[in-house]
Amino acid sequence: MNDPLKKTALHENHVKLNARMVDFGGWHMPVQYTSIIEEHVATRTHVGLFDVSHMGEIEIIGPDALSFIQKMVTQDVSKAKDGEQVQYSLMCTLNGGIVDDILIYKFSPTHLFLCVNASNTNKDFEWLCQHKGTSRVDIQNRSLEYVQIAIQGPKALTLLQEMTSVQLAPIKYYRFTKGKVSAIDMIISRTGYTGEDGFELYLPSQKGPKIWEELLERGKKYHIQPCGLGARDTLRIEMRYPLYGHELSSTISPLEADLEWVVKWNKADFFGKEALVQQKEKGIPRKCIGFELLEPGIARQGYAIHEFQNELIGEVTSGTLSPTLKKAIGIGFVKRELSHVGQELNIEIRGKKVKAKVVQTPFVKKSA
Repeated sequence: MNDPLKKTALHENHVKLNARMVDFGGWHMPVQYTSIIEEHVATRTHVGLFDVSHMGEIEIIGPDALSFIQKMVTQDVSKAKDGEQVQYSLMCTLNGGIVDDILIYKFSPTHLFLCVNASNTNKDFEWLCQHKGTSRVDIQNRSLEYVQIAIQGPKALTLLQEMTSVQLAPIKYYRFTKGKVSAIDMIISRTGYTGEDGFELYLPSQKGPKIWEELLERGKKYHIQPCGLGARDTLRIEMRYPLYGHELSSTISPLEADLEWVVKWNKADFFGKEALVQQKEKGIPRKCIGFELLEPGIARQGYAIHEFQNELIGEVTSGTLSPTLKKAIGIGFVKRELSHVGQELNIEIRGKKVKAKVVQTPFVKKSA
């Protein structure tokens, strides 16, 4: 018997808005409210509102919190500023594959707060607990205690500022603070997954519906649009942001995923470091690239990528018709020597070879 789908604390809000709901990694989530294109455009031009409460939150507290997380992730968390900085990082297996990509909120060297991918929450929690050893840390899965709401777009700051006395403008990108929004204590984080300026709010689950409704009401004058997973995906593809299960997995290394910038070679040992050092010395066999189609069609995950002379050289991991560029774009992995910008490709779409080429990414320039 299948397990019932999990619901976020905002589930009834989505149903009330007649959202089209789907199974997303075991969660009953809105894929769209009106149309993916309308929601995408609203986020790029005005403000989009996203329920991302399915994401997981794991807290690590104790005297050894910093030394423990340093062993578990590729980033150097000691360099993050206490009480204000968020770090994007990766957890790796011993062979260099990616367990998950995560956000690390460093409240202090003894208090860390992780945001992890929804489908990986239990796996990540178990991975961390499994490697705790003698470290003096308490690891808690807090996911059910939080609602996470993302406000993204050019009007995000103006809208949210109406609801808080916290001065939002001085909060830099990938920084956070704690404060009240509409009299509710929460974490206010200037992060996002769209390429637009915006904020993510972490607040108690039971308070989520109130804040969601107030944001929608106050946002009317800014042409706010509630947005589903469909627009979230098209927005992140335009930025070539990776998604676990697509551009990231236990069989893909950070170097192949073009994420060497989050691997800090000069810090002490961490899981996967030896394997990654060997891979760097030897050279990666494949590389993540962005491409655009030169003929009609849409590339989907799993479609074969051929070199122009028809040799199979890789596969598509994500693809869409870009609402901003009005052209078909995609992300995939190809042989390293065929990954340079301008390389001509063929994407196999339903048995037909469709011309494409490797292009510079992000496909759309970041506005924030």
